[in-house]
Amino acid sequence: MSFIQAIISNKAITVPVLAWFFASFIKVVGVIVKENKLDFTRFVGSGGMPSSHSSFIVSLATVVGKNLGWDSLEFGIAVAVAFIVMYDAAGVRRAAGIQARVLNQLIFSQDHKIHLDKKLKELLGHSPLEVFMGALLGVVLGLWFG
Repeated sequence: MSFIQAIISNKAITVPVLAWFFASFIKVVGVIVKENKLDFTRFVGSGGMPSSHSSFIVSLATVVGKNLGWDSLEFGIAVAVAFIVMYDAAGVRRAAGIQARVLNQLIFSQDHKIHLDKKLKELLGHSPLEVFMGALLGVVLGLWFG
């Protein structure tokens, strides 16, 4: 089996990539429905519904559990990493996005001597619902394709 075939047949790689793609595709469709515009940056940008980070890492954990056992050390490690990723998405990155929004309002709404070339990125993290929906998507895809 060639290197490329080995990568493509590895469900611990392909299923999370599929989960990321599907979550990102849902975000693109959501922007089309809500804002009536096509925004392909939702494939690479952070934030939005559902969390592609959560769907990626939870699908990986699900594939590991399904293939190596729900009581395996590897599944435990994957779950621990998944919780860290989801906590970061809903906690740290979300807080940074809120802070960026407040700073943008302060800097661009008044006559300050602070000048930025562009606004700070505000859509960094996820609401708990976005993280949950991404995780749910990851479990479903991991069980289905894993």
